[in-house]
Order: sequence, then structure tokens, then C-alpha cells
Amino acid sequence: MNGEAARLARSEEWSGVRRRVFRQLIESLLYEGIIKEPLILEEAEAQYALRGQTEAGAQVQYVFRAVRKQSFGRIGLTGGPVMRFSAEGEAEADSIPRFLMEIGALMDVSKALLTRFAEELQQTLLKDAQSARWLAAADLSEPESQDYDAWESAQVEGHPYHPCYKSRIGFTLADNLAYGPEFRPEFRLIWLAIRSDATVLSLSDSLRSYAELMEAELGEELTRLTAVLRETVAAVDPADYVLVPVHPWQWERILSVACLDQLASGEIVYLGQAGDEYRPQQSIRTLTNRRHPGKPYVKLPMNIVNTSSGRILAQHTIVNAARISDWLGRIVEGDAWLSGEQGLIVLREIAGISYHHQKLPDMLERQVYGSLGAIWRESLHPRLVAGEAALPFTALGQLDRRGQPVIAAWVQRYGLDAWVRQLMQVTVTPLLHLLYVHGVGLESHAQNMMLVLEQGWPKRLALKDFHDGVRYCPAIPHPLGYPDISYPPANHHGVNRNSFIEKQDPAEVRDFLLDALLFINLSELAFFVEEHFGLSEQVWWRTLAEVIVAYQERFPERRERYEQLDVFAPDIEVEQLTRRRIDERSADCVHRVSNPLHAYRRVHQD
Repeated sequence: MNGEAARLARSEEWSGVRRRVFRQLIESLLYEGIIKEPLILEEAEAQYALRGQTEAGAQVQYVFRAVRKQSFGRIGLTGGPVMRFSAEGEAEADSIPRFLMEIGALMDVSKALLTRFAEELQQTLLKDAQSARWLAAADLSEPESQDYDAWESAQVEGHPYHPCYKSRIGFTLADNLAYGPEFRPEFRLIWLAIRSDATVLSLSDSLRSYAELMEAELGEELTRLTAVLRETVAAVDPADYVLVPVHPWQWERILSVACLDQLASGEIVYLGQAGDEYRPQQSIRTLTNRRHPGKPYVKLPMNIVNTSSGRILAQHTIVNAARISDWLGRIVEGDAWLSGEQGLIVLREIAGISYHHQKLPDMLERQVYGSLGAIWRESLHPRLVAGEAALPFTALGQLDRRGQPVIAAWVQRYGLDAWVRQLMQVTVTPLLHLLYVHGVGLESHAQNMMLVLEQGWPKRLALKDFHDGVRYCPAIPHPLGYPDISYPPANHHGVNRNSFIEKQDPAEVRDFLLDALLFINLSELAFFVEEHFGLSEQVWWRTLAEVIVAYQERFPERRERYEQLDVFAPDIEVEQLTRRRIDERSADCVHRVSNPLHAYRRVHQD
């Protein structure tokens, strides 16, 4: 990969990606109040400027056009690229670090954090330019002819709001090519044997034992790995060990060094590659079995940072995975409306195993915290019936290889209004039902949702990723009670400050759901549908309000819960995803934003 960065920086794709990074960066800086309102140049033309100064003290302005959206008051840059005006003249803004340096006085951010942030943005620019260049040259079949797993790998856009949408800090360009989902790599996993007393295990009620899972996953290769274990460690009893898969990148870059003492003592034994080949899903660390797609997906920790979060798997989340999944599964199975009429699919996390790093001294624990473990999740394939097809929710707002919306043929077949309304009924009402009836808020961003269709008509919803994507309020009684969860250690908040399942205020559970489902997910889809099909934001949110009201009118006996968890409230609390990268003083990095559904509250009250 020598010289790859230099080639990318001069490629045709570079400027397009840079414009996207600039757009999402400025939008989020303004929206989250990191930079206050910009200077208005031409109100009629919605033209604005950010004033700054060069390192030498000369005045400079960054000029752009923007509009305030109805969707949560989001800010959207419009028209041409961001322009830079200085004493040397006018030119397109072409340097992200220079931009941050020159407007730094407008932000109350330390130089160290701003420098780190600039690096994440540059890495995003580099990785996404590599993706764009590869995809432009790749001979890929049309997504419409592919199954769900191929759709997962075809989702190349990244987060539509976060400016560090493809930073993948920790990946070199060679790593990105080898393990980035858009490049469709296939690889086998590394397997380690770890002494049982050095692991923490969590199993679903659907599994009799971890050994049963390993037999199903590895088949005849289980015998070979056991022989390798015997050969590697003298006088070892294989029954004292359990097998744990590791991502090849994680082994090479992290664990082969961090676990040297354990490897020397025989607590951990390297067994090598084994099993079927896997391909990464859009989340990078969740992998699909290529030979046997009906087998569970496996989610493995990776010590990289992408968007706002490190991609490790903390021990408490691994332990909680099966417990929360079983509890949520029982809720859906026992709810006739969800399991019957709605046909809601919950892909349970059936097993989790973690290296018990908490037994190590603090300095050594920090090296392997959340870095060694696995979660197995049910595959979607066995849950589909004849005539059904599925695709990730992220695909709804994508263009195909011909530059046409993926959903265009379906919209044309059924009509835009009918198709959109059906989409909302299928996706939003089950999630609101879980909120209203069961007090459960799911992190329903587009990456965690799968749409099941029949001949292009939205039929039902599938949900995934519950180990850290569920919130509930124990103050709201539930007949099934609540799962016996493992709580995060004190040091986990330094890794992810917003990771806690139990909430004290029911409104926090509501906001957790609406943040992911509406603020990012459906807002971005609203922008896409307006751009490509002409359906205005106003009609979009009015339609959703009508769908919600129709559900509430069907079940009027729950009116008290509708008021307690009011989705028509004037505002809701959402995360400030960019502020999280540059502000270590704020505990939560959240702010209150206007709710587009509130405009239709009069419909709700009739």
C-alpha cells in the first residue's frame, strides 16, 4: 500500500468525499451549538459565513448556504461547496485541519482535542476516498439481485450525520482494504483456548451448553483444535479450556502483544485459524458465515474507534447479551399483537464469552479491557418465510449502481404515499408498542433494523443488537420483571459515557428510542425521499403522526401511558455526536431539540 494515501489525495473521488466531510462537520458544529449562529451574509439566499483568522493573524471567512429543516430543526448545507475567502482571494475550502485551526476561536475546545478531532476527520476522508475509488472500479452485481448478507456489505455510506463517519482509527489503509465491509473481504477467524476459570460465560435459555455451540460452529475442526491444544501445552486437560474466536486484525494488532504473559503461562493458547469463512457486515465487527448463512452471526471486539465509539465489547455487555435477548424475546413471544399480527423478529444474542480481565492488576487490565470475547447472534435467514426478502434499513436511503434510489421500483409499483405509510406502520408502530406497553426503548437506528418485504411491499420488521441497545425504567412495572443485568465498572464511562441500560425517568427511555429512530434514522430518510421523490418533510411527519394516532386510537385503554411517554412532546433530548469527540467536560453530551411531531399534536388530542 506504499503511496496509496498520495494517490488517493489526487484522485477524482477525493474532492467529493472532502465536500461531504465538510458538509457534515459544519452542520453538526452549528446544530450542536459548538459554534454559535454564523454571520448572515444574504438572508434571502440563506448564505452564511464563519469568521476566523489564519495562523499569521489575517482575517478569513468560510462561506456556505444552509437551511433550517423541519426535522428536529436540523441544519442542512445546500448548493455548492464551502468557499474560503482570504486576502489571497476566493477558493473552495480544501483543508479540514486548516479550517479547524482558523475557526478554532469560535469553539471552546482544547488544542489537544481539536488536533485529535482533525485526525479523525482526515482518517475519514482517507478511508472513504479509498472506498469510493475502489467501488468506482469494482465490477459489482446489482444489489437488487443479492440476498440480505450481500446487502449488508453493500452499505458503504456510513453515518449520515456524524462527520467522522468512517474514521476507523486503528486501521491502516491496508487494514481497511482487508477488513472494511465495502471491500467484501472473506477470512477465517483465529481461535484461542482460554482456561475456563479465566472466562465469563453467558448463555441463552435456547442453548444447553457452550460446548453445544462450539460443536455446531466448528464441526470436525473441533477435534483438530483440541489436538493442537494438547500438543501446545503439556499435560493439559482440554476440559479445563474453552474456545474463543478472535478477529484476525485484533489478534495481530492487539492481543498477540497484550496477552503475552497469558500465552507464556498457558492460560491462553493460540490454536490458529479454523472454521468457515466470514464476511463483515456494515458494522465491521459483526461477521456473517459465508458458507452457512443460517448459522449465527458472531460479533467480535476490535480496538478501533469509528464515529463516536470504541468498538470493543465490554465484559458487562457480553454478560448482558443473552439475558436481555431472552427477556426481550419472551416479551415479544407473549405479546399476541407483536408476535402474531406484526410478526416482529427479534434476533437474539444467544451466547457471550469474555476473558475475565477484571482479575488482572489495573495497568494490565487496561490493556485488554473489552478486547477479548465474542457474542453470537441468531441469523435472520431461518426467520424468513417463502416469498420474503430482507434488506438493512440503511439501504432504503441509498442509490443503486445506476444512480437510482433502491426503493424506486417499489414506490412506482405501489405509489409513494401508500408505500411510505406502510413503511411507517411496519417499522414505527412495533417499536412504539414496545415503548408504550412494555416500557422498552430500543436503539433503533438504521443499522439495527432490517425491513422484511414481499415483492417490495413492507411486511414486517426485524431487530438486532440488544446487549447495549436497550433502555428501560424499573419504575415502570412489568409482569416479566427485568433482566438480571451486569452493571458497568466505574472505568467504563471513560470508554462510553452513555452506556447504561436502566433509566430513572421514563422520558429518558422515550428519548433514547426517538433519538435513534426519528432524529437520525427517519429524518435522513425524509430528506432522501424529499430529494428523489418530492415528498415534503411536512407530509412525511404528518403521515407518521397519523400512523401513530391510528395506533393509539386502536388501543385507547393505554391513554395514560401515551401521555406518560408522549412522542408528541415539544422537544426531546438527543446526543451531541460531534461534541462527544471534542468535549470531555460534559458528562452526557446531549441537548434538547424541537420535535417535528409536535406540530401535529392537535391531531393527537382530537
